[in-house]
Amino acid sequence: MILRDYQKAAVEATLREWQSVVSTLVVMPTGVGKTICFADVIRRRFPGRTLVLAHRQELIHQAVDKISRTTGLSTGIEMAEYRVDMTPGLLDMPTVVVTTVQTQTAGGDGGGRLAKFNPSVFDTIIVDEAHHAPAASYRRILEYYKANPRGRILGVTATPDRADEQALGQVYESVAYDYEITDAIRDGWLVPIEQRVVEVEGLDFSGVRTTAGDLNGADLAQVLEAERNLHAIAAPAIDMLGSRRAIVFCASVAQAERLAEIMNRHRTGMAGWVCGKTTNEARRRLLAAFSGREIQVVCNCGVLTEGFDDPGVEVVIMGRPTKSRALYAQMIGRATRPLPGIVDGQPAPELRRAAIAGSAKRCCEVIDFAGNSGRHKLMTTADILGGKYPDETIEEARLVVQRSAKPVNMDELLAKIEAEMEKKRQADAAQRMRLVARARWTVQPVSPFDAFALTPARQRGWHEGKALSEKQRNLLVKQGIDPDGMPFAQAKQLLSEVFRRWDAGLCSFKQARILKQRGIDATNMSREDASHALDALFGGRRNA
Repeated sequence: MILRDYQKAAVEATLREWQSVVSTLVVMPTGVGKTICFADVIRRRFPGRTLVLAHRQELIHQAVDKISRTTGLSTGIEMAEYRVDMTPGLLDMPTVVVTTVQTQTAGGDGGGRLAKFNPSVFDTIIVDEAHHAPAASYRRILEYYKANPRGRILGVTATPDRADEQALGQVYESVAYDYEITDAIRDGWLVPIEQRVVEVEGLDFSGVRTTAGDLNGADLAQVLEAERNLHAIAAPAIDMLGSRRAIVFCASVAQAERLAEIMNRHRTGMAGWVCGKTTNEARRRLLAAFSGREIQVVCNCGVLTEGFDDPGVEVVIMGRPTKSRALYAQMIGRATRPLPGIVDGQPAPELRRAAIAGSAKRCCEVIDFAGNSGRHKLMTTADILGGKYPDETIEEARLVVQRSAKPVNMDELLAKIEAEMEKKRQADAAQRMRLVARARWTVQPVSPFDAFALTPARQRGWHEGKALSEKQRNLLVKQGIDPDGMPFAQAKQLLSEVFRRWDAGLCSFKQARILKQRGIDATNMSREDASHALDALFGGRRNA
């Protein structure tokens, strides 16, 4: 199994975190191979056994197939009629068991099958879609398996809601690795995202209630099933699509069915629809027709949000709004994969980005339909791509897109707005400094973020109340980095960068700081080259 650089980094970070904590979290966007990552963790933990927890039956067989193919380890399924025999001493006991949370805690067998397994059987617990972990059912399972003193827990998730972050911090002791969707786009593993917002006259969500943190399903369906709103979504969507293939996410089965019907009036045989009650055979035929371009659009309700991978999808039509960042991220993730073979074998980010730009799928476009949202703060791609940016930057990007008549590259827009705001913040700071300036010259200090060309991480909810261990703090201090007074997220970010630079043979912060003070960018300079550069500057007389 050949891992990409970020996958290797995630695995190594997980194993490193487990030296000091029992549970840790890896955050990765849809489409970058998180199953491959935790499969390699499973392989590295062999001969210990692993339990993989999923929350939907549809994902179970996919996980088993990928784990078996990438690790070669024996796997078993514990779900419904599928059962594994974990009798101690059994020779053919599977190394990996994949199960659902519902199987473990609910249904038959006296309230679930949790008691069937001795906690000592599994050395590793993997929680897929870990943003669900704060739920009572998950916590019950994790507490049960924590009885194994050798046990370690890894949660993996795509971008979670910010509201989820603090709750996740109560379940997982640390975040081993956080790979944002913007990182994956800039590294050339995912395609750029363009956003278009269509204002629909008369579309009014202000009366929709909020239930469990998102828009109430029944209220939302009533608004979106209205004939006028159905046509107001279908007509502009068809005009914008051209020949591109699209998925439409709907609030109800009736909306999905009616939207497909209206689209087919515009162009016969253009669209199909699918829902949770569609039979497996009917779903297979529909998606095969979609993949084969026999139909151009699939309208769906609650089916294609997870576990559907078709890199040929270029457009995501949000036929339903949401307040959930996690849900919105999952929906746009259906179209962020590049076409097969485009980026594989390309050794550098710029080459992968160029390959995507020259391919038949240069980006994915997300089309939102906006109306009166009232008190609701509805998600857009600015929220998904803005994980590392302040709220003011995200809000400004959202306003720019709403005013634009054309699709906007959201990553570029966010970076541009943040650069402008940072420039203003620096100007304001300089103005304040002039008020208290003293006639004293000193060498310009260089922060580790400047030396390493890093954007300081945003303090996420799961970091609240967290502090570095004494060992971690001492490691940073030894590198010449003072973490005291620094937000935990930024201290952890620098710690990860120190480890990454060690592994890559890159220069230390002390070296980079001194060179930066002399106008030399040492961001990607090796330790050896940095040492030569310092010798040239100081004639061998230095302390770096």
